[in-house]
Amino acid sequence: MTGKLDLDPVTVRKARSLARKAGRPIVKLAHQHTTVSVERATLRLAGLSGADSEGTPWANRLLDAVRADVGLEHGVALPVWDALARGEAEDLVTLAQKASAGSVRFDLPEGTRAKRVRAASRRQVGAGIRQIDRRRTERERLIKRHGDAPRAPWIYLIVATGDIYEDIPQAQQAAREGADVIAVIRSTGQSLLDFVPEGATREGFAGTYATQENFRLMRAALDESSKELGRYVRLTNYASGLCMPEIAALAGLERLDMMLNDSMYGILFRDINPVRTFVDQRFSRQVHARAGIIINTGEDNYLTTADAVEAAHTVTTSQLLNEYFAKEAGLEDWQLGLGHAFEIDPAVPESFRLELAHALLARELFPKAPLKWMPPTRHMTGDVFRGYLLDGFFNLVGAMTGQGILLVGMMTEAVVTPWLSDRDLALQNVRYVLDAAGGLREDFHPAPDGLIATRARQVLGETIDLLERIADEGLLDAIADGTFGLMRRPADAGKGLEGVARKAADYYNPASEILEEK
Repeated sequence: MTGKLDLDPVTVRKARSLARKAGRPIVKLAHQHTTVSVERATLRLAGLSGADSEGTPWANRLLDAVRADVGLEHGVALPVWDALARGEAEDLVTLAQKASAGSVRFDLPEGTRAKRVRAASRRQVGAGIRQIDRRRTERERLIKRHGDAPRAPWIYLIVATGDIYEDIPQAQQAAREGADVIAVIRSTGQSLLDFVPEGATREGFAGTYATQENFRLMRAALDESSKELGRYVRLTNYASGLCMPEIAALAGLERLDMMLNDSMYGILFRDINPVRTFVDQRFSRQVHARAGIIINTGEDNYLTTADAVEAAHTVTTSQLLNEYFAKEAGLEDWQLGLGHAFEIDPAVPESFRLELAHALLARELFPKAPLKWMPPTRHMTGDVFRGYLLDGFFNLVGAMTGQGILLVGMMTEAVVTPWLSDRDLALQNVRYVLDAAGGLREDFHPAPDGLIATRARQVLGETIDLLERIADEGLLDAIADGTFGLMRRPADAGKGLEGVARKAADYYNPASEILEEK
């Protein structure tokens, strides 16, 4: 199928082949390394939760003690379950408490003892993964019982007051007003915390902390809304930053439906070490695959720092890389919420047609993926009438090109914190466009040699040129050179590098073992 853009199938196959070639060394790198967050996620899957009196999670305390005794390169499972087998403690929480007090010494088991320890750790971690399986089945059952979103694209709306108990009524009201997906944006700076806060929180800044208890509270509230409204309301949060694997595990355990999870966002926009990020994102995506969670990638962010016309091919390049990394980790097409955005300067001649070209290119390159289409932010000026018109154009592109997930644009976006009344007007805008033009996609066929089709083919050609360079030079070098979003991020720098270790020959992780089998 060549679709509405008449893309050359050979060219499309070449682009995917180059993405695989560029991505394989990164996958090999991820196989060779572990991180503190991967190992803490394993402990969390085994049931370890809670924090000490200072708010430091027991997962952090236990891992730090293990690392001090035997290093990180062997993994946490062997020394921890060996200590349990030696009777140092009756459970993981007690072991973490004793380790924090310095009353436990960790060792590496060998031979038959190591075999028994591996089996014990696998049983306990496996129980956590089976809980994720049950939550996935529960989601499927609730969708069947209540019904799904009435149409595509799904309407995606952000709620984030900083206080989970204020977020809940706002999220429920947003669902009543038509939102199909509620995203609880995280508190500013949480992506740079190398621990996951514990419990319900009420003090976030420009967002609400991602914690297991906050996940549980919001999921329960939206389950009530799903029952009330007769359609399943989805919940989104962020599995990015230094605790990507842990947050992915907690999301699976609490039945979140989508997670922001991009292969390069943390590298480019939070200066997190590239190796740390690629190792963490592979493990987190394996968890998402198992949990039936849809990922949302972050290509839209490139266009907030780079020109949306000149850098359009970097978005497509990143989408192809994200697709490869996601599928290699086990995600299916229906789980790939690949991101892009309506960010061309409105003053550019034919800007709307260019936006159509870029959006339709993404749609046709990834026909089975629920693409996430992001609203204008960079060129919002504070003129609310102009902003409202831009959002209407954005919604129209979403309808005409069959996007899967439509983030609601606010006319005060990126200028001030939107009022609830702004949200109501924004939802009216979306509903009007989808009601008035929701079927326009079937009538929209750009001229084969017109601007839209020509521009799409140009962007795809530039994407192939860039992928050829990346495949030859290496993705890590391309990131270091500022290829994406104009951010230069060398592989030997960035936050979290000290939390990375190359695996030893006897490395063992029961969570990875189980997820790889799937």
